Amino acid sequence: MEIKKAFLVIQFLMIMVSCGLAAGKKPINVVVIYTDDHRYSGIHALGGQEVQTPHMDRLCESGIVFNNAFLQGAFSGATCIPSRAMLHTGRNLFQLHKQGHFIPAQHTTMGEAFQQAGYHTEMIGKWHQDKSSLARSFDHGGPVMSLGGYLVDHYRMPLWDWRTDGKWTLEEGYLLKYDQDGAAKRIPFDKKNMKRGPIADEHEGPHTSEIFADAAVEFLSGYSQKDPLFMYLAFHAPHDPRQAPEAYKAMYPEKEMVLPPSYAAQHPFDNGHMFLRDEQLAPWPRTPEVSQKQLSDYYAIITHLDTQIGKVIAALKASGMYDNTLIVLAGDSGLAVGNHGLMGKQNIYDEDGIHVPLVFSGGAVLGKSGTQDAFCYIHDIFPTLCDFAQIAPPESVMGKSLLPVIEGKESGRDYTYHAYKQYQRAYRKGKYKLIEYVRAPDVKKNGKREIRGSRVTQLFDVEADPWETLNLAMFPDYQSQIDQMQRQMQEAAKSEGDQTVSTGEAIDFWDYFIPNSNL
Repeated sequence: MEIKKAFLVIQFLMIMVSCGLAAGKKPINVVVIYTDDHRYSGIHALGGQEVQTPHMDRLCESGIVFNNAFLQGAFSGATCIPSRAMLHTGRNLFQLHKQGHFIPAQHTTMGEAFQQAGYHTEMIGKWHQDKSSLARSFDHGGPVMSLGGYLVDHYRMPLWDWRTDGKWTLEEGYLLKYDQDGAAKRIPFDKKNMKRGPIADEHEGPHTSEIFADAAVEFLSGYSQKDPLFMYLAFHAPHDPRQAPEAYKAMYPEKEMVLPPSYAAQHPFDNGHMFLRDEQLAPWPRTPEVSQKQLSDYYAIITHLDTQIGKVIAALKASGMYDNTLIVLAGDSGLAVGNHGLMGKQNIYDEDGIHVPLVFSGGAVLGKSGTQDAFCYIHDIFPTLCDFAQIAPPESVMGKSLLPVIEGKESGRDYTYHAYKQYQRAYRKGKYKLIEYVRAPDVKKNGKREIRGSRVTQLFDVEADPWETLNLAMFPDYQSQIDQMQRQMQEAAKSEGDQTVSTGEAIDFWDYFIPNSNL
């Protein structure tokens, strides 16, 4: 019995050492800041564009930046749904449950993993999965959005208070509106009587970015620090409507906006999903004036968001938690805003759809600052955080930790593979990126299916042409490169599980994809 007790004591001490506790070292706090429709070049320090983001720039300068972080794709026009499911489960696009709308109990979430490791888990902001997975992932939360009502308006967004049982009802929702004294007051959310559409007026009520940042500041200011903290702070900005206070809009005069190299009046061909809500936010053709307005609005809401993120960082420092906190800043998708004649993110161009900022910063990474060019996905964040916090990642996680890359022990992924619905696939290896499109509706004639539509191939040298403006596929000299990458793309599809996934689409990309070498 004494031998058994001694063994248990030794085993316990070994666990403490592995967690960094034996020497009096506290577990690190983790704050994940997730932004919405925020492309890589939407941070000045990353893309060098006109957008002003001083607080995010400082996170980049003092932290670890991954220059090639990507959303793997989506089978939904609402790309933020699978993006957030991949973030919280660490699973790839093709292994999500119901394309990310629901997270089953057997898929351990990021919040659950940190709960099990003794962390207090806190959630504030946007949630896009089922209510049950939300409730089980966090101990507590501030205002939550997207639980049944959604007015597509940053100044009139329905919110819900935290419920541990996860049984939120529509009737519990509320909006925040300024009273005659300028104080934010709750008003009931009535979906039947509430008119949709943006009000674009900062005097009506607080902006979602302000609401979520203020809630985070309030929580951090009063946190006892008894348990290590895991906070998920999910902003709705810079998602449309791209609203910001007038002072921020004035920073970006529309006529002075410099359009990126990939600006175009219209997309050169039908990419399979051209006419959806996001693309109808601005008129066709995308004249320079149209795109300049959209870009001005986009930068204004990003700079306003940056100010709110600055408040959260200041609260971490004021609370004394900053020096032992890992701050993760990431976007859920890119956004076109006039690039390639597009407005939305329903594509797999880099800046327009899949290239996102990914920064590991805060006091917990001091001495490890720098940039990394390794390929990675959003679903690699979960296992990376586990490694930083010395927590074993759950078995359901499929992503790869980036800590070995940061420490110089591994070089990272060899390629990236992407999908958008059953119309688009992309494969990136080295400096080349291949994008393949099919547009083939399921047409029946005399009881037989006829294949109609189109096939388009694009090849970009992304290192020389990061905005993807010159399609090399039209040049004979690149045919062998295309043939090779088409074969590799098909192999990657099998490896990732793409060719076995049930998407619910009327067509399947692989039924219609014919490599150029077979034409």
